[in-house]
Amino acid sequence: MNPAIPDHPHETTSARITRRADALSRRLRAVGERVFPPTAQKSLRSFTSGEVAEIVGVSDGYLRQLSLDGLGPVPELGPSGRRSYTLEQVMDLRRYLATARPKDAVRFWPRRREGDKLQVITVANFKGGSAKTTTSLYLAQGLALSGLRVLAIDLDPQASLSAMFGLQPEFDIAENATLYGAIRYDDQRVAMKEVVRPTYFTGISIVPGNLELMEFEHQTPRYMMEGRSRPDELFFRRVARAIAEVDDDFDVVVIDCPPQLGFLTMGALNAATGMIVTVHPQMVDVASMSQFLLMTSDLISVIEEAGGSLDYDFLRFLVTRHDPRDVPEQEIVALMRDVFDTDVLAASAWKSTAIANAGLTKQSLYELTRGSVGRSVYDRAMESINAVNEEIMDLIFSVWGRQK
Repeated sequence: MNPAIPDHPHETTSARITRRADALSRRLRAVGERVFPPTAQKSLRSFTSGEVAEIVGVSDGYLRQLSLDGLGPVPELGPSGRRSYTLEQVMDLRRYLATARPKDAVRFWPRRREGDKLQVITVANFKGGSAKTTTSLYLAQGLALSGLRVLAIDLDPQASLSAMFGLQPEFDIAENATLYGAIRYDDQRVAMKEVVRPTYFTGISIVPGNLELMEFEHQTPRYMMEGRSRPDELFFRRVARAIAEVDDDFDVVVIDCPPQLGFLTMGALNAATGMIVTVHPQMVDVASMSQFLLMTSDLISVIEEAGGSLDYDFLRFLVTRHDPRDVPEQEIVALMRDVFDTDVLAASAWKSTAIANAGLTKQSLYELTRGSVGRSVYDRAMESINAVNEEIMDLIFSVWGRQK
């Protein structure tokens, strides 16, 4: 028995669980404050000129000449004369190039034009371990690096996506500061803009999550039984209505759905213009996905019968945590491609120790340098990540009637 947490023979099970949770919460806070002091804020590294050239789509020599000519943002010069740019400067560079090279303006500055509708992408599956949150994180960051304005919405009460953006769900997110604050049923509801907050990653804002989101699952049945909902206030329309309040501020919304088909997920499905279903290529996971799809179909039918309209621009399956050398996994992927055809993304997210190790420090590979996790491992993982993101970006640009 742990002497730090003495046993209480007469306490109830709920009290015991609460006591254990409180003890763990205190310990995690102490550890977190040692590693990441309360006054500290997560920040993003600068990018080398070679990385910036690859991100923007020009040559390193071209960037060097711009710097020598005093054009575009001024990079920081290191001791060895190497040039580096902050992500904010990368965005400034994109704006400059779009102006200086108008024929390529859309490529350098691909944000929505008049008539382009906001893309709302849900990343979903109710099977744990399908890399749903990891996919949401890397997709949001990849879209931002391409020059798009991204809103990440953490609908998972476990708040793993929020944690990856440097927010501790227990300590950094106040009451009414999740999406629940903007979709709740009582007079405490706030405007969507009040729950959107900027992040250290230029181009990404976030609506964080925590356990407060469960209130929507608890309150919705009671509200429905009372029969007080007007058609425009039905539970499944609330997420879409909240997102509509910030429609002009973003190009893409990425929603990390909770791992169950509850009222929050139904709201996200109704708000979505596209859906990415993550699946780990193991037979048990594929079988679970089959059940997920059947249940999703039933729920969508309920929404449509209640007056909702779900006409997605795309629905794609993403193979995640894939080891391309594993023969059984290859057979599962082949089965999926045979059944779903082109609805399975051509690119897959490979299983990688680099991604896993970066996640241990609540970072993505975009935030780390090549040398921090091993160059070859880093390069292989980034090749996979970028291929997935580029394929999804192509889908978005196709909806907007343009080529990437």
